[in-house]
Amino acid sequence: MKTNFQSNEVTKKLPKHLHKFVVKQPYHEYTAQNQAVWRYVMRMNVDYLSKVAHESYIFGLEKTGISIETIPYMEGMNRILKDIGWAAVSVDGFIPPNAFMEFQAYNVLVIASDMRTINHIEYTPAPDIIHEAAGHAPIIANPEYAEYLRRFGEIGSKAISSSKDYEMYEAIRLLSILKENPNAIEKEVSEAQQKVEFLQDNMGELSEMAQIRNLHWWTVEYGLIGDLENPKIYGAGLLSSIGESAWCMQEEVKKTPYSIEAANVNFDITKPQPQLFVIPNFAHLSLVLEQFANKMAIRKGGLKGVRKLINSENLGTIELSTGIQISGVFTDVISDENDNPIYVKTTGKTALSNRDKELIGHGIEKHTDGFGSPIGKLKGINLPIEDMSPRDLDAYEIYEGKQIMLEFEGGIKVIGDVITGTRDLSGRILLISFKNCTVTHGDTILFEPEWGIYDMAIGKEVISAYSGPADLNSFEDLGKVSETKTHKISYTNQEKELYNLYAEVRRIREENIATEEKIIAIFNQLKINFSSDWLLNLELYELALQNNFSIQNEILKQLEKLKCNKSYTKLIENGLVLCGI
Repeated sequence: MKTNFQSNEVTKKLPKHLHKFVVKQPYHEYTAQNQAVWRYVMRMNVDYLSKVAHESYIFGLEKTGISIETIPYMEGMNRILKDIGWAAVSVDGFIPPNAFMEFQAYNVLVIASDMRTINHIEYTPAPDIIHEAAGHAPIIANPEYAEYLRRFGEIGSKAISSSKDYEMYEAIRLLSILKENPNAIEKEVSEAQQKVEFLQDNMGELSEMAQIRNLHWWTVEYGLIGDLENPKIYGAGLLSSIGESAWCMQEEVKKTPYSIEAANVNFDITKPQPQLFVIPNFAHLSLVLEQFANKMAIRKGGLKGVRKLINSENLGTIELSTGIQISGVFTDVISDENDNPIYVKTTGKTALSNRDKELIGHGIEKHTDGFGSPIGKLKGINLPIEDMSPRDLDAYEIYEGKQIMLEFEGGIKVIGDVITGTRDLSGRILLISFKNCTVTHGDTILFEPEWGIYDMAIGKEVISAYSGPADLNSFEDLGKVSETKTHKISYTNQEKELYNLYAEVRRIREENIATEEKIIAIFNQLKINFSSDWLLNLELYELALQNNFSIQNEILKQLEKLKCNKSYTKLIENGLVLCGI
């Protein structure tokens, strides 16, 4: 099957269900102005961030092969990233959180292929290649941080979402797309903003995924490291934002020691952050992550874990104490007076596994209409079924061909003819299959003989509950690609003419063929046809200054004039500093 990424030692390990999120990098769609924006932001970042970023950043830029001059090709990045055990793939904007985390778990950075427009040069709410390639990639050259990122993905991909989380994801995705699109209608942007705000105010109790997304935001995206009085930047959102990398160092931005409490602090992607969290060192990240993981259903299991899966309305897995794993959409649970689950039920396609491998004959083809099973110990028998030896099973008359009645402590009754049992490699019984079987709880019938063979999972308790299937191969189409696509910007003929000028200036610089006549000709065209464009004037000034052309004074006057527009003032001043003014 053809993929949209170059296979290497890292990417070839990606499970197939993640392939659909990968798109081919649309390098031919980057305009010459996009290239100029990249160059401006990167030159600013290297100049400023060399003073305020963690030392891994500048080192990482070189290590990961990211050029200051041009937007990177994904293939080129991958040739270098593989040396540190990572890879990068191109995606279309925001992808679902679980998928995003899963890519990280496989040491793969997902890089949004879009490029911010000049109107959002300081900050964009949409993920773009500056944010991903120049923000995330350099820091992973630090081995301890890279392992944290991988581990975060591994744990985060198992976090259980609420049914509202996907709605919020779609709303944020749409808003970020509209805000970055210069052709967007203001009414659409306003409505999208209102929907995000409404959902933020009505999310209810935060799900595991919402909480771990908060941890991700306050570390991977907006993290600071060092001491509270003089921290350094390591978060990609700050590293890729000219505006926020400066803003975050101001006293107005509250600096707080990073702890597990950050999981409950929400964020707004459309605004500068009012507070940030500071870690003393990268090792502290893994400490807090483990503290959070210890509270997750994947490690706690129990009734609460099952209920989280039911509330998610999405594919999830529970693991019983025997190691049998039930994967499906959980829709019901019966519990006893001590809040222990005594019966669980899925609806629709379900698969049974052990050690993350589907049990032969127990895939979705067998369990197409759901699955239900009692959990717990038998009434009046101290020895759980899972601990019974063949001799014990014989003594309690649980053997093939025998009609039996099993009554569990929680009140579930199973009456039927034993067909066979399924054991794991160590001999522990995982499953007992019955024919002519009836399963009840009080007056409620849970299974009838007419429904066919009844497969009863064995386990005295639920030890784990998590998002997704146990065996990735059990379900054909994991994850959903958003139907809302990033908008391809349409350009007017005048804009295309401007981009041709940007391309010519870039060619002059790269081929070192500047002449004063060429610079004057382009400058005059700018003054007449594109009088408000500041960035190309800045590039012309840089060339004029380097070559000591007399036109430099005229270009500088034009830049001073453009500085009167408050939107450009700081950008032009910063650019002039780069030129040595």
